[in-house]
Amino acid sequence: MAEPQSNAPLRAPAGAPASGVIHVRTRLTADFTVVANALAQRPGSAVTVGVAIYILSLPDGTPVRIDALCEHFTEGEILISRALRELEADGYLERRRERCPDGRLRTRTFFHDVPPGEGPEPPRPPTPPRPRRARPIPPEPAPAPEPEPEPEPRCEPEPEPVLDGTGLDPRASVILASLRIVDRRLILSRREVDRLAPAVTQWLAHGVGPDEITAHLTERLPAPLRARPARILAYRLRELPPPLPDRPASPAPLPWQTCDGCERAFRAPEPGRCRDCPPAAPLAAAC
Repeated sequence: MAEPQSNAPLRAPAGAPASGVIHVRTRLTADFTVVANALAQRPGSAVTVGVAIYILSLPDGTPVRIDALCEHFTEGEILISRALRELEADGYLERRRERCPDGRLRTRTFFHDVPPGEGPEPPRPPTPPRPRRARPIPPEPAPAPEPEPEPEPRCEPEPEPVLDGTGLDPRASVILASLRIVDRRLILSRREVDRLAPAVTQWLAHGVGPDEITAHLTERLPAPLRARPARILAYRLRELPPPLPDRPASPAPLPWQTCDGCERAFRAPEPGRCRDCPPAAPLAAAC
């Protein structure tokens, strides 16, 4: 006679939570990637986390250009480029310029499991105790001199702002970095502040005050920002300027290109290199 069989499902293991996810762990011995929780649970864009984990799973030497990532993901160039910028700002992605043996410059891409400076620090050796010294007997205090009368304050004119070595007004960076205090959505990176600072310096040079510039850049913004804040601010600084000499109408936007040197997205009529990269050396003629 056959033994009785039960079709009832197995009970949940003891100690399992009553709600939420229950992990079914499988010990992997090959084809797996170790990802830090700080990266896997990074708040913000899911595209950024997905691109980071995908790059971590690739072997060394695999190209991670924007066009190569777009062939793998369904997202477009704008979202992939934004994800790479966020990873570079957080310290996971690093681009270094190195000189080849033939003298040419090339850009190499490095990806960190943990951003530099956030990993565990090595233990420091203990500091040896300092020998105690005998305290010298302090001399008798001399009589305090009579205070001299303070000079009357003079009313001096307010000095004009001094421009730094790049010809930019230091107040321009302060104005741009302080926009997030008025509107928390206007958070700019250091590179975006440096890119918008020349236009704000031009406004300040024409007599527009910092409060007026802040009000002009933060008033009547759309409720959902469908573009990066830096693009909206650049449009307002370029298309809605203070009284300036007449300028020619802005041309149509150029198509997006991928830089042959640093693999960044930029606008240009033809493929090539961006402004930050040096021009490519001409190829030697074959003998």
